[in-house]
Parts: sequence; C-alpha cells; structure tokens
Amino acid sequence: MTTFDFGNGPVPAHQHSNGGGWVADTATVADTAYVGPDAKVFGKAKVSGDANVSGEAQVSGEAQVYDDALVYDNARVFDNASVFGEAQVFGEAQVYDDAWVSDNARVCGNAEVYDNAWVSGNAKVSGDAVLA
Repeated sequence: MTTFDFGNGPVPAHQHSNGGGWVADTATVADTAYVGPDAKVFGKAKVSGDANVSGEAQVSGEAQVYDDALVYDNARVFDNASVFGEAQVFGEAQVYDDAWVSDNARVCGNAEVYDNAWVSGNAKVSGDAVLA
C-alpha cells in the first residue's frame, strides 16, 4: 500500500493519473480533472469535471472543485467550500467553511472567503480582503 503524509501523518494515497499530484484514497478525483505534481487533494474532497488543481494548491476536508474551475499557486480550498464554473482561486487565497466561488469569479492574493459567503459572476476578491 502506498502512503503519503499530507501533514498529519501518512495515509493511504496515490498519484493522480493526470498530473501526478497526490490524492488521498479517501478523496475522489475524476480522471478528467488535473492534479499537478505538487498539488494535493485529501480528506473527503472531490475534484471533478475538467477542474485543475496545480502549483502547490490544496483541496481538503469535504471541499468540492468542479466544472472548469482552477485552484493554483498556494491556494487552499477546504472544509465544505465549493469552487465551480470557470472560477479561479490562486495566490495565497483561502476559500473555506461553506463558501462558494462560482461563474467567472476570481479570489486571489491573500484574500479569504469563508462562512456562507458566495462570490459569483465576474467578481474579484483580492489583496488582503476578507469576505464572510
């Protein structure tokens, strides 16, 4: 059995066939999704559609990234957050709790989107912004 340490000790995991990033066996990643070589998907997270997780990005908890969404650089999507449509989360940005980022929205820089916040349309949350 192959294992990988996502930060809390080794767990059963595998490298994704499309990109080579690490995926915990408890997470679900579609064959059509891309998980880059330094990206990580763990917990009970789900990545589907043509979603792309790359750079040193992490998707964890019960978060979902799907459709054509992009999560990259050092971004984190976790808890029960959802990123979908053609949304992008990048830089050092974090999306968590029950937050949603959808459509063509961008969350970047050191921005945090959390609680029940919803960023959609062509909105951009950047810099050190906090949206809850």
